[in-house]
Amino acid sequence: MNKPNSYQLFDENGKPTKDKPWIFRTYAGHTNARSSNELYRKNLAKGQTGLSIAFDLPTQCGYSSDHPIAKPEIGKVGVPINSLDDFRVLFDEIPIGEMNTSMTINATSMWLLSLYIALAEERNVPLEKLEGTTQNDIIKEYLARGTYIFPPRQSLRLIVDMYEYCLRHVPKWNPSNICSYHLQEAGATPVQELAFALVTAIAILDAIKERNCFTEEEFERCVGRISFFVNAGMRFIEEMCKMRAFVEMWDEITRDRYGVKNPKYRTFRYGVQVNSLGLTEEQPENNAWRILIETLGVTLSRKARCRALQLPAWNEALSLPRPWDQQWSLRLQQILAYETDLLEYPDIFDGSVVIESKVKALKEEAYAEIQKILDMGGAIKAIENGYMKSQLVKSQAERMARINSGEQIVVGKNKWTEGITSPLMTDKDGGIFKVDPASAELTLQALKETKTKRDEKKVKEALDSLRKDAREGKNLFPSSIQCAKIGVTTGEWADVLREEFGTYQPSTGVEGQTLKIETDKVKEVRAKVEKFKEVKGHRPKIVVGKPGLDGHSNGAEMIAIAAKHAGFDVIYSGIRLTPEEIVQSAVEENADIIGISILSGSHKEIAEQIFSELEHYKAKESIPVVFGGIIPESDFQSLKTIGVKEVFTPKDHDLMEVMNKVIDAIQK
Repeated sequence: MNKPNSYQLFDENGKPTKDKPWIFRTYAGHTNARSSNELYRKNLAKGQTGLSIAFDLPTQCGYSSDHPIAKPEIGKVGVPINSLDDFRVLFDEIPIGEMNTSMTINATSMWLLSLYIALAEERNVPLEKLEGTTQNDIIKEYLARGTYIFPPRQSLRLIVDMYEYCLRHVPKWNPSNICSYHLQEAGATPVQELAFALVTAIAILDAIKERNCFTEEEFERCVGRISFFVNAGMRFIEEMCKMRAFVEMWDEITRDRYGVKNPKYRTFRYGVQVNSLGLTEEQPENNAWRILIETLGVTLSRKARCRALQLPAWNEALSLPRPWDQQWSLRLQQILAYETDLLEYPDIFDGSVVIESKVKALKEEAYAEIQKILDMGGAIKAIENGYMKSQLVKSQAERMARINSGEQIVVGKNKWTEGITSPLMTDKDGGIFKVDPASAELTLQALKETKTKRDEKKVKEALDSLRKDAREGKNLFPSSIQCAKIGVTTGEWADVLREEFGTYQPSTGVEGQTLKIETDKVKEVRAKVEKFKEVKGHRPKIVVGKPGLDGHSNGAEMIAIAAKHAGFDVIYSGIRLTPEEIVQSAVEENADIIGISILSGSHKEIAEQIFSELEHYKAKESIPVVFGGIIPESDFQSLKTIGVKEVFTPKDHDLMEVMNKVIDAIQK
């Protein structure tokens, strides 16, 4: 507590005290369950106080590792989990009854938590001791991250199932985590981040109310289990004001819309990963200072301080971080919490007219946007009609235009670009982490062993029970936990629900968007496009392809908009296409070039599949291919050996220069 007009904090006995630090997390997971377990135990030994688990894309999208679409992605951006056997390895020697575990998982949240519960019961850990969070925010997946499977209304049903089950059986678990982090990564302004996150929470609470599964007291506790996961960018004063606005708005919404009387359950509880979108491939050592500055926005204000914090590493614009890189980010948190006096004072911004007026302005704009979405039918309707997605794509396009024009300065990218090469990049590994391709075989072998030793009759019975419960509208958690105990795999669980619920493809948000750039470079590219048209009789046509399970579509969307701005005809069909579908589309549409966007690290495997398909259609020589994404420079030559004409990375921020090279690649 703090006394009026005092600069000190006091405990309940009136003695001076200081706040406890937030939970220190490192977002981690890679290669396979054994390697990830070793990483977790090392991080915990270094002083990390919670786990934040990254799962690979097949796990997130509901595929077992032996599915054809999964194989290029095994262990690339997280740990592959196929069954309870993998969780036994992943949490080996980790006391899950004493651990706060965060799982970045969405469409398959129920399945991963079922595995965790099955493991706890196997270890005789009481479920009421399990603490942690499943992200489970499917609305932002449709908008920004792309690991959705089922349609919105069926996905919302699974989320409500989890709240209903967890409140009564795993009471310290947060069944979902409203995640505005990825909204900012997709271009959201602070107002959009506030509005879209809070309207998502409203959609969940309205659905829980509609089910009528809780007493009034249980519903208040349910509201108290909703947590948030936010982003914090470089404009740290505005970001801090955004967090104070979040705190006030959540208190007001839960009190006024839902009648929550207990102020404890109206508390805005949130964790953070600070912004990765603004990290640069150019002069990457500068990212260390960006991360520190972004951290201030969620730690300086006591009233709006985060409960848990995980920081990206300085080199994440290049590839996956190494263990040392993650340690460096962890040390930043520890130094801030333990070497400074940050935790010794009441809120240092109380009474500031500047802060109060900024918070007020953010709240007014965010409430107006929330009302606009509610008037059109709520968050689900705003997903189905494409409104929210189109607004994010528009904001991202405006951000890119500001960077391209120089209006928004990014040090090392569009200003002060000359610099001494960083010694951090001179290690023999080039300052980046790469997954050993051979490690995927260990995952596949473990999956094969799981399938060999399990009782297939019991597996069929468990899956039939899951299917029956899905059809009858029952809570799917009990049957999912039973599936976990029997040895059902991730893909088998998801396939049953795919059959019952169907799948979903949301709007791309690209239609009708413009790029507000008019420069000499734009004129140069358009002149080349017109010359191409005079010679060929048609505009250059590009197929922008987003293959595999990587759902981060910002880059593909910006290239599609930039190509249209330059005068190209553009075909962009959204995410999760197979290489076969991309090449077939290019052949049938008589495309002049294919542009592939890939951020997951599977660029080599995808390139081989693309050129195999071009060979099949005898189009390898007639349709050039360019690649863009998080691709280490050391991989450029291998891609070009396969046949890729140009490779673009985040340092290629000048969209018109990218299009200039694309039109040149067509004409070579």
